[in-house]
Amino acid sequence: MATSQTLLSQLPVLAAIIGVAYFVRGMSGFGSGLVAVPLLSLHLPMSVALPAVALLDNVAALREGIQDRDAIAWHDVLQLTPMTLTGTAGGLYLLQTADTALLKQIMAGVLLTYALMMLWRPLSLVRRPLSVALPFGAAGGMISTLFGTGGPFYVIYLHLRGQTQRPLRATMASVFLLDGVIRLTGYLASGLLDGQLLVMVAMALPIMFGAQALGRLLHGRISHTAMEKLIGLLLLASGVAMLSG
Repeated sequence: MATSQTLLSQLPVLAAIIGVAYFVRGMSGFGSGLVAVPLLSLHLPMSVALPAVALLDNVAALREGIQDRDAIAWHDVLQLTPMTLTGTAGGLYLLQTADTALLKQIMAGVLLTYALMMLWRPLSLVRRPLSVALPFGAAGGMISTLFGTGGPFYVIYLHLRGQTQRPLRATMASVFLLDGVIRLTGYLASGLLDGQLLVMVAMALPIMFGAQALGRLLHGRISHTAMEKLIGLLLLASGVAMLSG
């Protein structure tokens, strides 16, 4: 765990990262982990950045789920649960056994690949059978556990299931909450949660709430295509930073 002196010296940078990450989430309904984890990992150990973002994401997802609870597609959430559990178990195993440097390189590759997908949109997602969509749920659980960035896979899953606009946003919040509870249970069992981390997360909550509220306020005032381009550029920058860090 990073020392208190290290955290204090880096507080402005950490606060800025949290602010940008949850502003993006407030606008798009996802993306906080994609932005926060790679940038935080440049200043904090992955074993600190991952559970910290998982805690913040859980609070954010709970808030979003309450606000849009009437639009949640519960059927898809329940269908996704077993695959998320399977992916999380695999991710926890890799988190305990894999080399950190290798994990960061894989993370950078995931970010760069998804950034290019968002910038150039080579795929046109249409409604598919559940059997086609479920593997993306397992991938989301594994990538979330390893890197805190499983959101894109859950978004693909929901697109494949035909969810759009507000139902997609609301259902994503429920999926993220489920995913977060599973991950946090795994992190707790693995000894990755402690008092110092909880204090750091508590300090970040006001920044997260403010940034998320501002992003939600601006949601709808920017086109979907423009939002995807913006997130794609942020992911591209994060991936490059991780490769060079």
